[in-house]
Amino acid sequence: MRTIGVVTTSRADYGIYRPILRKIEADPDLKLELFVTGMHLLPHFGLTVREIEADKFEIAERVEMLLASDEPGAIAESMGLGTIGFGKVFARRRPDILVVLGDRFEMHAAALAAVPFGIPIAHIHGGELSQGAIDEVFRHSLTKMSHLHFVSTEGHGRRVRQLGEEPWRVVVSGAPALDQLGLLRLMSREDLERAFGLRLETGFLLVTFHSTTLEIDQAEKQIEELLRALKEAGRPAIATMPNADPGGRLIWDRIQRASREGANLQIVMNLGTQAYFSMMALADAMVGNSSSGLIEAPSFKLPVVNIGNRQKGRERARNVIDVGYSKNEIVQGIRKALDPAFRDSIRDLVNPYGSGNASGIIVSTLKQVGLGGKLIVKRFHDQP
Repeated sequence: MRTIGVVTTSRADYGIYRPILRKIEADPDLKLELFVTGMHLLPHFGLTVREIEADKFEIAERVEMLLASDEPGAIAESMGLGTIGFGKVFARRRPDILVVLGDRFEMHAAALAAVPFGIPIAHIHGGELSQGAIDEVFRHSLTKMSHLHFVSTEGHGRRVRQLGEEPWRVVVSGAPALDQLGLLRLMSREDLERAFGLRLETGFLLVTFHSTTLEIDQAEKQIEELLRALKEAGRPAIATMPNADPGGRLIWDRIQRASREGANLQIVMNLGTQAYFSMMALADAMVGNSSSGLIEAPSFKLPVVNIGNRQKGRERARNVIDVGYSKNEIVQGIRKALDPAFRDSIRDLVNPYGSGNASGIIVSTLKQVGLGGKLIVKRFHDQP
């Protein structure tokens, strides 16, 4: 039996992983070892490990690593704690392949710890760009530590090969988050209101705004401009919690204060995948800088106002309206997104991130790939 270790750090990557985890569990030749860390284990972020427990996945190890601060020094220390913690885990457990996803520093800590143990690493969502965030560095570093690459588009695969990875290691799988669109039952407006204590008025905006970590000194100004824009737009809005990045707590504090002060803004800490997709299906537009606006929203034909530089360089479909950080630019973007003519123009949109069969491709490759020296010994592949 082949053991597949999977590292999950937050609600965001867990929602992407879920169809992969189900397929691993269902295969009699595979054993799942789920390693839970990061935001999952903190009450401040909704203690989302409970969602994993509710799904009845067995948790192999819990690795505490995040300090109660998002200052740069605390993030650096958390990375060190994560590497130490996962080093201890891999001394006890050594999966045949370790799966990591995306560009988070928590993922990077886990992969770094796996390297001295000679554990093959499979990376999902490599080759993408997020030029406004420190995550960009972690993503490409994870690529160089990894032995298999499951990329969401051919363009992203080309970037991974450009980094010197041998072509046979790169598999264009599509984005696994899209696999769930045909499997999840979307919640009704009434179900969402009961589950989260919300008031979902017609025409609401779904808002997710993270810190642009290479512009950390601008975080306060950026969130204030967004809140002013939402007020001027005059639409009801539902805001979700930002990630554990430098500046994230400041952003969340400002959003909470605006909600308390009577702005037409409601907040929810953690929606989970089913509720988040259900919100996307009901919203008139998304506003913020989340990757979900670029990867999942096209499948809902949902207009997205993408603010600033956090997602700069990432492939996007026609549903995305890129704007700057000023109140006026954001308001103009919202007005364009709400224009019926714009929504009509994207009704035939095809999602560039795939059609929903990524998890099958990924799990089949994890099961069949040879585990010998060819996989673990990497050779730099020079481009012609």
